[in-house]
Amino acid sequence: MTESADYHIKPIKQLLYLILVFFAFTLLANLVSLAWVAILYGKNITNQMQVVSKGSPQEVLNALKIVLALGTTIGMFLAPALYFSRFIVYNVDDYIKPTVKFSPLLLPLVLAIMLFSFPVMEMLININAKLALPEFLKGVERWMRQSENDTNRMIEAVLQTDTVGHFIISILIVAILPAIGEEFMFRGCLQTIFGQWTGNKHAAIWITAFIFSAMHLQFFGFLPRLMLGALFGYMAAYSGSIWPGVLAHFINNGAAVVATYLYQNKKTNIDPNSDHIFNYPLYIISFIIILFLFWIFKNVASGKRNIPEY
Repeated sequence: MTESADYHIKPIKQLLYLILVFFAFTLLANLVSLAWVAILYGKNITNQMQVVSKGSPQEVLNALKIVLALGTTIGMFLAPALYFSRFIVYNVDDYIKPTVKFSPLLLPLVLAIMLFSFPVMEMLININAKLALPEFLKGVERWMRQSENDTNRMIEAVLQTDTVGHFIISILIVAILPAIGEEFMFRGCLQTIFGQWTGNKHAAIWITAFIFSAMHLQFFGFLPRLMLGALFGYMAAYSGSIWPGVLAHFINNGAAVVATYLYQNKKTNIDPNSDHIFNYPLYIISFIIILFLFWIFKNVASGKRNIPEY
């Protein structure tokens, strides 16, 4: 990492500044989004959003999408990351890493890595789902499962893609905006701060991945999201750019939207909510291929060679 005159701000202080900016923008964005929703659909719409489901009226789903896009993705992640990097540390290049100066071969590699990651992610989901807390923490486990069910219900409501228009909006809200906003915040700002703090690239990647997964508050999806966070983190670290991770994030989220659209419109009989699409041999093959592709990714990113030598 290059040195900057702004690195005299200690990492712990940078983290505190980022947290303050995060909460300030989150509060402001949610107030604005809720006010906008109240103007468009009435004051009572917020109560209906709290119990949203697939059968909710379209205006409730539209209101939820506005809050998710503006209040959550833009307000919690994108705007704070941009403000922090531009006006706190004055170093967008090192913190956000928006450079496109990397080998174009990385992009098809990202696509391949993400496609072959689906079986591994399913395996991790199944492992995570079987985890249970000790008896004295059963109350906490029930709360975690209820929180998980509420979140899944909201996601299912947002992913109602019965028309092309709804499909495009879902891609924007679920795939494009989160891919940019969350990567700017986590692999951009947070990973850079922890890299300075620990002096260790791997520690920074895994700490950031842990926070990334925990902040989604989907406890029974913690392991797969942790691994995804690590994948995105290594892509940013090896390439020196945020964009390979943004593309990977978009592919992961976008695949869920596409799969849901195809299933809901009876163009496929594969249920995207099923946790048993693949089998154990595919889990192993998938894991081996991901490691191989990531080895190629690292070599290409470092400029050692474009094609692996045998």
